[in-house]
Amino acid sequence: MKLSDAKLRTLTQPGKHFDGGGLYLELTRAGGRYWRLKYRFGGKENRLALGVYPAVSLKEARERAADAHQILAAGLDPSAERKADKARAEHEAVNTLEAVAADWMAHQAPRWEPQTAQAIAQSLRTYIFPALGRRSLAGITPREVMRAVQAVEATGAGDTAGRVLQRVKAIYRWAVTQDRIESNPMVDLVSTEVLKPRTVTHRLALPERELPAFLAKLDGYDGEAATAHALRLLMLTAVRPGELRGARWAEFDLRGALWVIPAERMKMRAEHRVPLSRQALAVLRAMQPLTGDRELVFPSPSYPGKPLSENTFNSAMARMGYKGIATAHGFRALLSTAANEAGWDGDVIERQLAHIERNKVRAAYHRSTYTKERARLMQWWADWLDAHRHGAKVIPMPPRAA
Repeated sequence: MKLSDAKLRTLTQPGKHFDGGGLYLELTRAGGRYWRLKYRFGGKENRLALGVYPAVSLKEARERAADAHQILAAGLDPSAERKADKARAEHEAVNTLEAVAADWMAHQAPRWEPQTAQAIAQSLRTYIFPALGRRSLAGITPREVMRAVQAVEATGAGDTAGRVLQRVKAIYRWAVTQDRIESNPMVDLVSTEVLKPRTVTHRLALPERELPAFLAKLDGYDGEAATAHALRLLMLTAVRPGELRGARWAEFDLRGALWVIPAERMKMRAEHRVPLSRQALAVLRAMQPLTGDRELVFPSPSYPGKPLSENTFNSAMARMGYKGIATAHGFRALLSTAANEAGWDGDVIERQLAHIERNKVRAAYHRSTYTKERARLMQWWADWLDAHRHGAKVIPMPPRAA
């Protein structure tokens, strides 16, 4: 006779109470009520636990038994499948997108600059983890990733959206090689098919005619004093913004008027020497009372152990009214244009901008020959900027060597 809800509520006799099809309720002497399914697989009798009554009702127990019979009909062992499902669930629980991404970033960290690692981590925390970070890597669909990066694109940050997509795909590729996921479901997400076409534009350089007004605004900048000093030094040295943000006091020889940026902090992984003009030295001396007792010359005001954020310079320029007109990186182009027009040797300019010479013989020659010329170039450049600040007539030709 099949079981009923009424009979289950009044059962008192310990033992097995069958419902049919191998399903039964086992009532223990201690009062426990356990659903079981008796079945045969591979010629052997097995038992499958289906839950505890009344948390699992009679209807639910029958549904679970029916599911097990379907697995049997497919030629599989329900008990083995349950163990596999449990193992899979446990695997997916620890292999969330955020957890795997953290391991991927730790694996990649030796290949990245600290500021690069920080930028990658921040982009994932901002755009991906809030919605998908706690989800199982295997449970996230390509459509969900596509919608996430398209939402970034919709804010006007098309370049960022593309980078975020690349990073998510890289995480999945790495996860496959580390057995964190069986296959890569993101392989068909191609940025040109997911995101809108973008016009590639070079970083905007401040036009020469804007220099007097810009320098006046920089002198009157009402934000952090360190940010204004950093922008001044960025202009005077024409290094890349990331190289300036990560500057350490230990890299500077103020007495020798030289800044030596180690290879690991350079884009092309080659040590770069920057002669310091009188004006650049003055900026550094102005920073000494502010940060001279710290490692970083320009630490973040919020996190002193970290450099200024990636957006600090352009945000400051936007605050001064130059959004869409110029970028911090554009100061390098301004130096190149001004120096070339003034008649400076192109090789000296390129070397000062840390554009690596691919011919090793020429590169060695440049290192040994252009030291004095580059020092003269950087002093000329600082004087050229000062001339624009004061409205003086700018002498177009570089001074001749003594």
